Amino acid sequence: MSALLQVRGLEVHYPIRSGILRRTVGAVKAVDGVDLDVHRGTTYGLVGESGCGKSTLGRALLRLTDPTAGSVHLDGTDVLALGAEELRTTRRRMQMVFQDPLASLDPRQSVESALLEPLAVHRVPGGAGEHRRRVRDLLDRVGLPTSAGSRYPHEFSGGQRQRVGIARALVLDPDLLVADEPVSALDVSVQAQVLVLLEELQRDLGLTYLVIAHDLAVVKHLSTTVGVMYLGGLVEEGPSETLYADPLHPYTRALLSAAPVPDPVAEAGRERILLAGDLPSPADPPSGCRFRTRCPWVQPTRCADERPQLRVLPRHDPDRRVACHWAEEIAEGRLTPGGAGAGPVGVGG
Repeated sequence: MSALLQVRGLEVHYPIRSGILRRTVGAVKAVDGVDLDVHRGTTYGLVGESGCGKSTLGRALLRLTDPTAGSVHLDGTDVLALGAEELRTTRRRMQMVFQDPLASLDPRQSVESALLEPLAVHRVPGGAGEHRRRVRDLLDRVGLPTSAGSRYPHEFSGGQRQRVGIARALVLDPDLLVADEPVSALDVSVQAQVLVLLEELQRDLGLTYLVIAHDLAVVKHLSTTVGVMYLGGLVEEGPSETLYADPLHPYTRALLSAAPVPDPVAEAGRERILLAGDLPSPADPPSGCRFRTRCPWVQPTRCADERPQLRVLPRHDPDRRVACHWAEEIAEGRLTPGGAGAGPVGVGG
């Protein structure tokens, strides 16, 4: 299966300036060396707690935020090397659905005007009549009545506004849709309806998705592949089913252990992994492994000195990658958790 989107070494660093002369004294490393592939017709789910850099990563892919380093290739085209006019053309193929649809829509524009605007900006062929027919068809496809075109954003419910946001992202007929927390602001029942809509659109239109979310259930429901992000970098990646069934990285294990399950008996007997401390600042990340200050399996030397790279583990699925020095020992039960900041924990022979 070919990769529609290829990301290599992507960094987004924001300078920290101080003093009268505003000298650069450091940097907030919001995204710090991310590699990922999103294959055509699939959904890549990006999950992690607030502040890990996943939304910044999504915006950087579309150059809504300028990356500091790295490369982003869409179907072989280097997005970061494009000039203004070439970028305008390429952006037709990659669009974004935002978390807050009300904030992303102009309250003074009717829905029809909001959907017609991208067609005019990108100079899509066809006259006014053809463009209006396209908008009406799209409103119907996302489950809104044709009369919705004459209404304004404040006249819709949250779920309906998100449908408008999805329609606006689709009006240019893109290949890739980056959805940043697309249902987090909605009621649970409405979330399910929007998720079903996204699945139907992907099936009918052949779309490729990058879905950003902190809700593990949403990511599991939608995703073919899941990437787990912590403090600016990916710590684990793999097919959704196997990653959820058998997490390899300590952070993934902690995330999944914190997510409730609908079975009361299973919920009562589940082991929970409690993380020590708070998420460190991306302006001053820990040396070595970024997760070591909170990891129950931390080792005092290698974890502090060497940053682990995403790698495939021997005897595991080649589509699984994990950034942990001790992933094999943890998976095989040869490393005993001792708590973040604890002394050495024995590795059995």
